[in-house]
Parts: sequence; C-alpha cells; structure tokens
Amino acid sequence: MPSWLITTLVVIAAVILLFLIAGYLKAPPDTAYIISGPFKKRILIGKAGWRMPFFERVDKISLRVMQVDVKTSEAVPTNEFINVNVDGVANVKVSSNPELLKKAAESLLGMNQTELVSLVTQVLEGNMREIVGSVGLKEMVQDRQGVAKKITENVVPDMEKLGIEVVNFNIQNFKDNAGTIENMGIDNVEQIRKNAQIAKANAQRDIAIATSHAQEEANAVKVEAEKKIAEQNTALSVQQAELKVQADTKKAAADAAYSIQQENQRKTIEIAKTEADIAKKEKESELADKAIVLKEKQLDAEIRKQADANNYRIAKEAEAELIKRQKDAEAERFATEQEAAAKKYQAMMEAEAKRAEAEALRYAMEQEAEGIRAKGLAEAEAIEKKAEAQNEKVKPYIDAVLTFEELQALFDSRDMDITALEEGVLDNASYFGRIFARSGGLTDAVAQGLKEQEIDFALKACTCDGIEACRVALLKKSKNLLDANFIEGMACIGGCIGGAGCLTHGEKNKAEVDKYGREAMEKTITDAISMLK
Repeated sequence: MPSWLITTLVVIAAVILLFLIAGYLKAPPDTAYIISGPFKKRILIGKAGWRMPFFERVDKISLRVMQVDVKTSEAVPTNEFINVNVDGVANVKVSSNPELLKKAAESLLGMNQTELVSLVTQVLEGNMREIVGSVGLKEMVQDRQGVAKKITENVVPDMEKLGIEVVNFNIQNFKDNAGTIENMGIDNVEQIRKNAQIAKANAQRDIAIATSHAQEEANAVKVEAEKKIAEQNTALSVQQAELKVQADTKKAAADAAYSIQQENQRKTIEIAKTEADIAKKEKESELADKAIVLKEKQLDAEIRKQADANNYRIAKEAEAELIKRQKDAEAERFATEQEAAAKKYQAMMEAEAKRAEAEALRYAMEQEAEGIRAKGLAEAEAIEKKAEAQNEKVKPYIDAVLTFEELQALFDSRDMDITALEEGVLDNASYFGRIFARSGGLTDAVAQGLKEQEIDFALKACTCDGIEACRVALLKKSKNLLDANFIEGMACIGGCIGGAGCLTHGEKNKAEVDKYGREAMEKTITDAISMLK
C-alpha cells in the first residue's frame, strides 16, 4: 500500500476521532443540557450524550432549588377591608419533568438567576395578593398553613406555564398598621383568663362536693364497721357460751366413763372374790380327803368298800359342782366385760362426734369472723386511703381514690359489662412492672433496677407477707434484730391479689401474675422507660 494512502487514512481517522470527542457531552444531575439543531430537540440530565459539532448547540438550565423572598410591596386589603402586609418565602426550581422542562426552555433560556428570581417573585406576589384579598384576617392569623396552601395551589398553574416547580411556600409574618392583630390577641388572652377562672371555680366547687361526699361515706362506713364489730362481739359471746356447753358435755361424758370404769373394777373384784371362794372350798375338800384317808386307816376292812364308794360319789359331786360354778363365773365375767366395753366404745364415739361437731362449728365461726374482719379492714383501709388523698402534701398528685365497689358502680352506671369487652395487650410495662401485685414483686423490681443501673449496693431484702409479718419485721428492726436494709410489706397475704377485692386467692393467682409478667414485650425496666421517651 502506498505511503500517501496510509497517511490519508490516518488523517481521516484522526479527524473523525476529534469530531466524536468534540461532540461528547456529560450532564450533571443538577443541570439540564438542551441540545437543539436541525434534528429533534434532546434533553440530558445526569447522563452522557453526543451532539453534532457545528450543526447543533447546547444550552444549560440549572435545576437547583432557589429561595425567593416574597413581600407585598404595599398593604393588601383582606375580605374584611383590613390592610395587611404579608411576608413569605418560597423554594422553587426548574422542573425536571420533560414536558415542563420544554416550557422552561422556551420561556427561561438565557436568563440569569437574578432575572429568574425577579420573575418568580412577581408571579408569587400577584397570587399572594389575590389569596390574601379573599380571606379574613382571623383566618390568616389562625391558619397560616392553610392560607399558604391556598397560595401554593393558586400559583402552581402559573408556574407550570413557565416550567417551574414550587417545592414549598411558607408565610412568615402578617402586619397591620392599625394594630388589629394585637387587639385580637388581647381579646383572646382575656377570654382565656376568663375561662381559666371559671374552670378554677368549678374545680374548687367539685372538690368541696367530693370532700363532703367522702366525709359522709367515711362516717357511714365507720358506723357500719362499729356495727359489725358489735355483731362480731355478740357472735363471739354466743360461741364462747356454746363452747362452754360443749366442754360441760365432755366433762359429763368423762364422768360417766369414770363411773363405768368403777363398775368394771367392782365386777372384777367380785369375780376375784368368787375365785377365792372356789379355791377355799378346794382347800377344804383337800383337807377332807386327808381326813378320810386318816379315817380309812382306822376303819376295818369291812367298811372300806362302802367308804370308797361314798368317797368317790362325794368327790365326783364336788368336782361337778366346782366345774359348774367356775363356768358360770367365767360366763358372767365375759358378759360383763363385753357389755362394759360396748358402753365404753359407744361413749367414746359419742364424745368424739360431739368434739368433731364442736370443732367444725368453731372453725366455721372463726372463718366467718375472719371474713368479716378482713372485709372491715379492707373498707377501713379504703377510708384511710381516701382521707390520705386529702393530705396537702399528696393532694396535688392525686386525681381520685376509688374502691372496687365504686369502680364497679361506675361501670354499671354506663351499662358496661367489662367481662364482655375485648381484651387488649398492654405493651408499656416490663415484667418487673407487672408483678407488683403479688408479694415479692417489689423486691424483685428493686433488685433488677440496681442491676440495670449498675449501682453497688448489697440489697438485703425482707419480704413481709401479711400485716402480722409486717408488724413483726418492724418490731425486730426497731430492736436491731433484723439483718435487712429493705423491707417490703404487703398488708394482704399474697400481696394485692390476696386482698378482699379479689375473687380468688392462693398460689394460682401468683402464677397468673407471673405469667402475665412474662408476656411483657419489654423485658427490662430500662426498655419500658425508653418507650416513654
């Protein structure tokens, strides 16, 4: 290949390469490149492209947000004919929407930012004056956002004709030379002060009424409690009398048993005496036999047979009589023993039955008295809590004190059946915030709080289950006999779940409280507190 041909091809390739390089474009994301020429108009935003050098031109339009201060050049009358001056600020930009961008290219191409801001300001001011003239002064002051929204909605069509997008518009200030706005504020302040004084007077009236009602209820409960105490004392006296009757009955039964025992001993003595008589007769018979033997030696052979026969007959008769008397005595003794044992057993069974009946009656009366006492204590504690709520130190922090009966009465007055309501899940308390109702819950919460806060404190807790346990713990602590630095006292056995207001009592209630605690979404105290921030 000739060298001139190679040189020509290299020159042509270099020209083509330079031509391509000269036409390469890369538009940033905040600027629109508008390519125009003999071909179709093209727009580049945040991407690369190519234009034909010498035949097509490139114009640039900024898409950055511009802040425009809008102020009315002179006072504008509202629909109430009150002249006001309005200050506002708007953020606008050339829209990147292809249709609106074409309009911007036709209307704004070649303008610098100052000229563009001046144009936008005039359009915004005109629309602002139009909207201000259609609303009242009170609406402008109380609903700035609503007025600004109206101005924005009104100016958007005009801005779209220029290819401009309104990002946001806010009203900063309203002014009037006549002081109308200030007078409106004074009127509102006086109205608020008036309403506050009325509310205070109503609250003081309600407090006085509530205090009177609480005192009336407290007196009624006190009278009822004294009445129940008197009834309990009467019942106790009756019970003591019945127990005395039962004790006398048992004493009489014991005396009867003693008499029966004496009778048995007498019969035993008589049986022994009878046996002694039998032994005596046996001894006399033995002596008689010896006498007969002696007499036999003296008798001659003539009368020996007759004597033997007589002796044999006498001996057999005596033996039969002895056996008969022994059998009769044994039979009488056995019958006497059986009769005495039967009577003794019957007396013991009757005494045991009466004792069991007395114990059951005593236990039932004790349980009834304990129930009345527990209810009286609960009602007395409710009265004490209501009175405590009136203490000046705690009164500002308490809205109301209600007993379970009063709370139920409120539900009933609204025809509300809480058992028919759908159960909801509480998720704003931790496990340790849910177990306060059972004994030991407060101690667990304190220990957990020390652990989470990393407080170096050796907790020695004493959990008191019931009012008696509380009394004993406080007494020991006052005598320095209790090695504890924290005492949790529950007046009700088992905690609040063991109080008179609960329908059921026992370990099942504690298990239900612990189960409810484990269902908490926040497992720690810190997690629960963070939900409130």
